[in-house]
Amino acid sequence: MNNSSFKTKDGTSGFFDSYADGFDSIYGTGNGFFQRWLNRHLRQSILLRFEYTLAGCLPAEGKSFLDVGCGPGHYSLALAQRGAKEVLGLDFAPAMIELARAKARAAGLEKVCRYEVRDFFQLEDTEVFDSVIMMGFLDYIDDATSAVAKALKHAGSSVFFSFPVSGGFWAWQRKLRYKRKCPLYLYSLEEIQDIFSSLEGVRYKIRKLKRDFWVRVDKLPMEDESTKNKPGS
Repeated sequence: MNNSSFKTKDGTSGFFDSYADGFDSIYGTGNGFFQRWLNRHLRQSILLRFEYTLAGCLPAEGKSFLDVGCGPGHYSLALAQRGAKEVLGLDFAPAMIELARAKARAAGLEKVCRYEVRDFFQLEDTEVFDSVIMMGFLDYIDDATSAVAKALKHAGSSVFFSFPVSGGFWAWQRKLRYKRKCPLYLYSLEEIQDIFSSLEGVRYKIRKLKRDFWVRVDKLPMEDESTKNKPGS
């Protein structure tokens, strides 16, 4: 699948260009009543997947990371602050990339964090990183299986994914919000298990959050056949 045609066809880039500043505020820590309500009900999954992914990437010292759908750079900047040697952030929304670059400059991390408006599906297979992060990206991709397979090609060790949950109030709310703005693809646990159970040479772990499934995939050494194709504990 070509992400450039995807971007042009359904306007996802334009939607997130207009939403960049608002999306950045999702990670805010305001203490007002409305802020607390948002954090509890709407942002809990986003904050939890950030926490789980960051913990899974540590120690970050001397490692390289690919952040697909990087948005304003929260993951990549956090990893750079923890000693990553290289982080490449990709996004199809120019406003998101400009915001991420500005934040990296402000933090003095522009030599570690590189941000590009770039088609992930056109990334050369020779570009390999210790870990790949794909948070909030598969929500807008109609072929998750291909995206997962490509992410694994670029990972030397591990990949972290999020999938929006299908069914229930929060799925309905999300569909209503995005209607006519950009495509949205939701997943059941069974659909996600089908994607990962078919992979060879990996171990995976799925965690259910309020609005998302968080998935960690670790590539196994070639000689380790005992846990091949097995979900993690």
